[in-house]
Amino acid sequence: MNTSETTYQKALRTISTHILSGDCIKTDAPTDNQGKGEAFSPTDLLATSLTCCMLTIMGIASKEHGFSIDGTKATTVKLMDNDPRRVCEIRIELKFPSFKYTDAHKRIISHISKTCPVALSLHTDIRQNVTLLFD
Repeated sequence: MNTSETTYQKALRTISTHILSGDCIKTDAPTDNQGKGEAFSPTDLLATSLTCCMLTIMGIASKEHGFSIDGTKATTVKLMDNDPRRVCEIRIELKFPSFKYTDAHKRIISHISKTCPVALSLHTDIRQNVTLLFD
């Protein structure tokens, strides 16, 4: 089954539709690459998908191991390189809510931050710097 359908609209904008749900994602070229920056750029989505993947797998693990990450907030920073133009680094800061996380919980979370499917799918030249903050 297809995952999505994408249409190039105009002026460096695309619309992608998720086949199963009908949800849509709009992209725009970034302002530093001839775009308006009015939506996520494709490389923004790449970086953000790493964050979302980590949180999703952490959510699964927390449910399986009897703790909660509900309310965790993340910030994602994408850094670009030139020649060739590409993502060179993704910085993610995860702020976990007040919960009595044990050392075992923290080890699980840390392990997932390095081994979620998107993290393992990215080229090894892309630096992944993840900071885990526990209240």
